[in-house]
Amino acid sequence: MKKIYILSLVLSITFSFAQKTNLKKADALFRNYSYTDASKAYEEILQNVKSPSAQTLKNAADSYYFISDARNALKWYRKLYEAQGNNLTDIYYLRYIQSMKAVMDYEEADRVTKEYLDKKGDQKEINRYVAQKKQLDSLAKAKPLYQIKNLDINTSKSDFGTTFFQEKIVFTSARDTTKFSEKLYTWNNQPFLNLYVSERNPADGSLFNESLFLPNVMSKYHEATATFDASGKTIYYTTNILKKNKLVVDGNKINNFQIVRGSVVDNKLENPQNVFFNSDDYSVGHPCLSDDGQWLFFASDMPGGFGETDLYVVKIADDGTMSTPLNLGPKINTIGNDLFPYYRNGMLYFSSDGHYGLGDLDVYESKFFADGTFSTPRNLGAPINSNKDDFTYIVDKSDSYGYVSSNRTGGKGDDDIYSFVKGKPVCSQSISGMAIDRKSKLPLPDVTIMAYNSFKEVLGEAKTNYEGKYAIVVPCNKVVKMIAAKQNYSSDDKTVETTKENEGEIPNVNFELSNYDDLVVKKKGVEKVDVNPIYFDYDKYDITPLAIEELAKVVFIMQKFPNIRIKIESHTDSRGKDTYNLKLSDNRAKSTRDYIISQGIDASRIESAIGYGESRLINKCKNGVKCTEEEHLLNRRSDFIIIQK
Repeated sequence: MKKIYILSLVLSITFSFAQKTNLKKADALFRNYSYTDASKAYEEILQNVKSPSAQTLKNAADSYYFISDARNALKWYRKLYEAQGNNLTDIYYLRYIQSMKAVMDYEEADRVTKEYLDKKGDQKEINRYVAQKKQLDSLAKAKPLYQIKNLDINTSKSDFGTTFFQEKIVFTSARDTTKFSEKLYTWNNQPFLNLYVSERNPADGSLFNESLFLPNVMSKYHEATATFDASGKTIYYTTNILKKNKLVVDGNKINNFQIVRGSVVDNKLENPQNVFFNSDDYSVGHPCLSDDGQWLFFASDMPGGFGETDLYVVKIADDGTMSTPLNLGPKINTIGNDLFPYYRNGMLYFSSDGHYGLGDLDVYESKFFADGTFSTPRNLGAPINSNKDDFTYIVDKSDSYGYVSSNRTGGKGDDDIYSFVKGKPVCSQSISGMAIDRKSKLPLPDVTIMAYNSFKEVLGEAKTNYEGKYAIVVPCNKVVKMIAAKQNYSSDDKTVETTKENEGEIPNVNFELSNYDDLVVKKKGVEKVDVNPIYFDYDKYDITPLAIEELAKVVFIMQKFPNIRIKIESHTDSRGKDTYNLKLSDNRAKSTRDYIISQGIDASRIESAIGYGESRLINKCKNGVKCTEEEHLLNRRSDFIIIQK
């Protein structure tokens, strides 16, 4: 489909391709845009050249790229990459990456993409790559919404570009049914494009009874990609710039495309008019009217864009006056080709080879807001998209059926028209947030986030990235139990209620996890819960507010590490009678145990709660030894010894 990318027709001398050729002739064929013949010429030459120039490698690769021969294009782009490395320009990085994807070498394509983005250092582009890759990866795991079918109406030539016209379908084709059969487009040696109209079978989406559309204006050059107002009486379509039936060329002998507006009366075009932003110096084409006829979207390579071809829009007043064309901006447009806009029900669909996709042109959707801004483009995924060119997506008002064009493997010709039926999307929402270390407050990577429904069935799973961030897609209108876990860390959980808003986001569902090692102390091979001394009132064993603060630490570690089992040991200092201290400490141990159980900890997880009185002093302060209050305090302690974890 590369032949219509730059929206221009090349007019120059036709070279004959001999058995033997030289570089000058190959370059001439390339400059002539005779890419089919040029590719053969370069292939022959490069078999005998050990160190070709970078420009020759570019021309050889481009010759194949522009006729959609990705395998051979990749061969020469790879040699160019090996010769130039990081000195590749943006557009050649893009073509190299797209050629890898076209032969489904996705792993290497992603590696080179990351290399390219690192070299550029543009964080916005990096973020877009990460977000779009994540969205496409997620889409690949879901059940496809679409079922597609190749149509019998396709020929061995290029057939594409469907649009709704009342109860019929108008499409673009290079099928050779005109008196201009001897005229071939040198780019790909196919007949020029014309518009055709066909009947549509509502039962299966098939097209039949095709005939030339608006035969009074179909020229011997290109007419393509039409759009109509709701009544079907006004048409905008793409055609070559002609004056007195002759092609108008610029300084490079290129004839650009223009958009023509007219009225359709009895399969004839009346009152054709050029739109005011047509120019001999650049191309405009691929027009698409909004449902209400107030917006006209189109593609153009006019100066000032972001890439090779950008998307633009003009506002149309009730009297037909058009506003100045507005570039749709960097959220939509890329350094590559952004083409074939289609607007329906507030959603802009378009094709691009600059956004992250499956290869070559992919179809994307972006919501058009009232303030003129757009949502981040979303790849429609397979089977609408493939590793080849996928474009001219259209869908009916009910969002249930439509057509898309593609040159994917398995088709009948160069480009084929596919019908599709679209299922209703499953309502889903994204829950996002981050996980942090409870003590240091630093982000925690590689935390597993699990989402469960009320029946404890898994709804989704995700892992935090190096910034501790995660996002997980779950169904709408559900109560979702979220659990965050990481080895050697406590778990954390949250309950979230999703709403009925499809593709909505619930942000800032954050988790705090504690490192096990931060909650225990280890001494002589024994692990204990790290608590300060548990204080009791003199001669009593009731749990005090100060004791509760420390016991909360014991409850916390047992809640967060559900496999932990402990035993409780309470001790006193040497003051007082030995038998009394033994009984007092035992009462305090059991009082402590009862409090922990009252906080929801299963009693079976506490093996024992025993008081040892003054029998296990940890310093010199035994009976008869004079000690300070601080020294006696060290012996008044409760230990929570971990016996299983």
